[in-house]
Amino acid sequence: MRTTEGRKRVAFSLAPGPWPPAPVFRAPGPRPLAPAIHRRGSALLAVLWLSAALAAIGFALANTVRSEIDRTSTEVDGLRSYYLATGAIHRAYIELLWSINAVGPRTIPQGSTVIDYVFPSGNARVEFIPEAAKLDVNFTPVQDLFRLAVALGIEPERASEIAAAIDDWRRPATQGSLFDAYYLSLTPSFQARHASIQEIEELLLVKGITPDIFYGTYVPAADGAEGAPPQGPRLVPRGGLADCLSVYGSRDRVDANTASPAVLAAIGLSPFAISALVERRRIAPFTDQQLFAFLQSIGVSNPRLRVEGNSILTLRATARLRLPNGQLSDLKRTVAAQVKYMRAGMDPPIHILRWYDTAWSD
Repeated sequence: MRTTEGRKRVAFSLAPGPWPPAPVFRAPGPRPLAPAIHRRGSALLAVLWLSAALAAIGFALANTVRSEIDRTSTEVDGLRSYYLATGAIHRAYIELLWSINAVGPRTIPQGSTVIDYVFPSGNARVEFIPEAAKLDVNFTPVQDLFRLAVALGIEPERASEIAAAIDDWRRPATQGSLFDAYYLSLTPSFQARHASIQEIEELLLVKGITPDIFYGTYVPAADGAEGAPPQGPRLVPRGGLADCLSVYGSRDRVDANTASPAVLAAIGLSPFAISALVERRRIAPFTDQQLFAFLQSIGVSNPRLRVEGNSILTLRATARLRLPNGQLSDLKRTVAAQVKYMRAGMDPPIHILRWYDTAWSD
């Protein structure tokens, strides 16, 4: 009985009933699966953004370094080209001196307007521009100044004002002039010299003369015009007053081999005569006898032309470096020097009057 009752009690105690649920004890472990995936996705995005940022910084740095290398390389090539052009000028004026004093054949033929030098590091072209190819700015008549300005593409009304302003600047005036009020109204104000022009750059102060008119510029070329490219931008160079006037220029006759078409127009040559003269001198420079015969053949009488004619000239050198593949670089550097040859027996025989570290050339 005891055994049976005891068994019944045990069975009764294990039977289901309204007993409170037993507490569930769980061992410590990882969090649920969904929050873990979310954390790993955020970390991946952060790594991707950081990688993109580092890549952008690296690309910008590489681009900057490359740009600096290219800029430095260009500056080095420009400096090398400068010294190449400088050396060509020194060689040219020495060879020209030898040619003038030589008893035998000239190193540089008479009437030459250009000479090409081939150096191990590159090529240089030197242009000879006698001051006799330009007009004397202090003595050129007003009507010649007007024709010169019109030939340079300036409107006739403005050309007339510029010619009058140049004449006023170089002419003495005890009681002032009509242009003085204009110069005094500028900021800063100044007074006209009313004396001979000492440096050709003084023309930049004269009323109506802008840098484009003084130095020259590029203008659109008409269809079929000389120098106009068959395709692409149609721009051709147009000279300025600096190419046509000089304080050392000619008072009467200009050099036929190097005078610009605008100067030829200023001294009274017709467009036909100018075109024929420019075309002929491209073949070979004139000598005195050839020039006289040519002018007679085109019907030009009493010309204000000559060959060379004074001891001052400008040498303008344009240099291009030679690349490792043997071709010439597209980078050009042009320098110029205004040289005066002294009389025989004087020491030194050559004087450099002006030096231009940067010059303009076609």
